[in-house]
Amino acid sequence: MVEDLQFTNLESSPNPLRRGLPREKAVMPCVFVVFGGTGDLAHRKLLPALYHLYRGGLLPRKFAILSYASGDLTDDQYRESIQESIQNFAPSMSAEGNKWEGFAQLLHHCRRTSDVAESMQRLKKRLAEIDSSVRAEGNYLFYLAVPPSAFAATAKGLHDVGLAQDPEGRAWRRLIIEKPFGTDLQSARNLNRELQSIFREEQIYRIDHYWGKETVQNILVFRFANEFVEPLLNSTYVDHIQITVAENIGVEQRGKFYDVTGALRDMVQNHLLQVTALVCMEPPPSLDPEAVRDEKTKLLRSIRRIQPEDVTEVTVRGQYAPGVFLGERVKGYREEDDVAPDSDVETYVALKLNIDNRRWHGVPIYLRTGKRLAKRVSEVAVRLRNVPQMLFDDAQASEIQPNVISLQIQPDEGISVRFQAKVPGLTLNIRPVRMDFKYGAAFAPSAPEAYERLLLDAMLGDTSLYARDGFVEAAWELVDPIIEGWQLTKMPAHSYLPGSWGPKEADDMMARDGRRWRRL
Repeated sequence: MVEDLQFTNLESSPNPLRRGLPREKAVMPCVFVVFGGTGDLAHRKLLPALYHLYRGGLLPRKFAILSYASGDLTDDQYRESIQESIQNFAPSMSAEGNKWEGFAQLLHHCRRTSDVAESMQRLKKRLAEIDSSVRAEGNYLFYLAVPPSAFAATAKGLHDVGLAQDPEGRAWRRLIIEKPFGTDLQSARNLNRELQSIFREEQIYRIDHYWGKETVQNILVFRFANEFVEPLLNSTYVDHIQITVAENIGVEQRGKFYDVTGALRDMVQNHLLQVTALVCMEPPPSLDPEAVRDEKTKLLRSIRRIQPEDVTEVTVRGQYAPGVFLGERVKGYREEDDVAPDSDVETYVALKLNIDNRRWHGVPIYLRTGKRLAKRVSEVAVRLRNVPQMLFDDAQASEIQPNVISLQIQPDEGISVRFQAKVPGLTLNIRPVRMDFKYGAAFAPSAPEAYERLLLDAMLGDTSLYARDGFVEAAWELVDPIIEGWQLTKMPAHSYLPGSWGPKEADDMMARDGRRWRRL
């Protein structure tokens, strides 16, 4: 309801997210419940994102936040801990003054004990008290910032105390879970089945912060709102596509998680396949969330399965070794905390995919991701076919490079196009040049953080940027045979130096196709 908004004049709101937002899309009164509210994710990402939304006038007046975690804290102690976290992790936002005081009053804490049933009853009672106080109308958003192993049990606990559904059927209840969504196809199916026995599929929001990045969202607009782009995106004009997600850091404090997960499960199964779907899917009939999600799932189901016996030809595994990066000695993966000294888990993976549909037949998609690489960068590069060279002599033709459309996802979000131009002068010299668009330069307001967009969408009931059950299972259907092939062939994780672009074997894979990775 418009009267519940902190800014009732939507067009004059200072936050760019609010401009143009239709009145029927205003966030309804609700209570945001964070399971694991004292954990790292809540302190680093979730609460700062909610605070920023509050400062921008994007939350309803009838709103509260309830932390549910093991810490024995009073409401005031919890508020102080969140204030400190915002000062540490979001220093650009002042955690002082009237804005902070207003937000702090929204924060509450409920202690979880080892007695799950008793704790859930206490949560239900506390929710009812807060709901009555702020008049949230029974609308609850449950965010499970807990280990994936606790997803199903937490959902069952909500069901057992009658919180999963509104008994009167008037209020909404929504559940957000973090990736990973299973560890293989069977576990993903089991998780979906367990959650869907309690919540309807439309109540389940599978969040991945990568979907909230501005350039990822802009892929659809760039493709379908520009007539010069979409006609080029097919096998007639495209030679191949490269998708890179590179990090220059190691596993840091995630050794225990990473040593049973690896780069394929951690990054390819979700981030890279999500971006692949957006870049390559067919135009949806509308921007309705379900229509978009249908096309993304169809695209994944069109990707040819890599047979286990073929993994040595079209996939590469790597693991970073000890070395020197930016003038400092850095640990190898096996030296990291909570990593087995003989671990063969991959910190780098490259693979080649083929899409079996009319649009992309014969166009390979190359994916790569890794840790301790040369720089932190995420990019989609669409490399067009070579132009006929008969107009130019050998010297001129040798200077002509293929056209490339690249979308930079991080750190500097933007889009660039490489094309050929004549160098000024009396002779015909050709040189490749780039046209660059940068979000920061073109649009004065800073882009919202990924979690801000995603949390707002969940409160609005917009599932566009959330994964559906079919998409998750389709992704695992692609990844499982690769894992099986690695085990079958005992494929090693090739060593690579920190600050490099991965193992030599990844370059060899491209060279066999007469191609090479882009220099980023």
